[in-house]
Amino acid sequence: MLYTMKELLAVARENQFAVPAFNISSHEILRAVLETCKETESPVILEIHPLEIEHLTDLYLATLRRAACEADFPVVIHLDHGETVGDVMRAIHNGYTSVMIDASKKPYEENIKQVREIVRMAHAVPVSVEAELGSIGVMNYSAEGVEQVVYTDPAQAKDFVEKTGVDTLAVAIGTAHGLYPKNFVPKLDLKRLAEISRLVDIPLVLHGGSGNPDPEISQAVALGVCKVNISSDVKSVFFNECRRVLAENPGIYEPNEIFPRCIAAAKQVIQHKLGVLNTLGKRNLYR
Repeated sequence: MLYTMKELLAVARENQFAVPAFNISSHEILRAVLETCKETESPVILEIHPLEIEHLTDLYLATLRRAACEADFPVVIHLDHGETVGDVMRAIHNGYTSVMIDASKKPYEENIKQVREIVRMAHAVPVSVEAELGSIGVMNYSAEGVEQVVYTDPAQAKDFVEKTGVDTLAVAIGTAHGLYPKNFVPKLDLKRLAEISRLVDIPLVLHGGSGNPDPEISQAVALGVCKVNISSDVKSVFFNECRRVLAENPGIYEPNEIFPRCIAAAKQVIQHKLGVLNTLGKRNLYR
């Protein structure tokens, strides 16, 4: 069942759960996500970063869209961190039902101007739009984020949403993209999140959802976060299992001998995240 982000998250917001947005960088990770959501009857967001679509190629979107349409649970196909009009138009052309335009590194008024223009174009299709205010940090190899986090200002968030008409807003409250260093425990500014949620009447998004303590993520959901981006936690487990399988079986080379165990490892993480976000079994809330 293919949904727009606005449709999907309206139900999540009303029922106080969040939907995970898993980055799809390979067909094996797509399988892990879809199989887990089918087994647990959970809605999901399949998101693809511009760098990931460069690897997958546009041809792959026909496969992904067919899988989403044939799923018996709600699915959104989302552009993650599009930075240009070209990124957005490519996604719309390929059949995404939601796009993110990330102009958060630009001055505030330029961010508003670019987001408002994307909203005008996307809503005409109709496709949902996510924007970001503030800046999410970056860890290790991540291609997203900045070195220094700029926290989202609650009053500015209210002004931004009113002026752009955006459907969802990614907020900066202390997370970072990528994996956190060993022994580093991030601390979310939940008081700031509560104030943003009080002032902003649309679903909020948390980027950098890997590596944060589960109780804090659950608290963020209770305070209005309806979408949580998860990439590194799934990819790291998947590829660590790949390394283990290949190290223990140096003679194998068939994908069907290698990847099933990697998919199984990823599915455990995916199901855990669905539980943390209170998403498990929420398919029954959708028509």
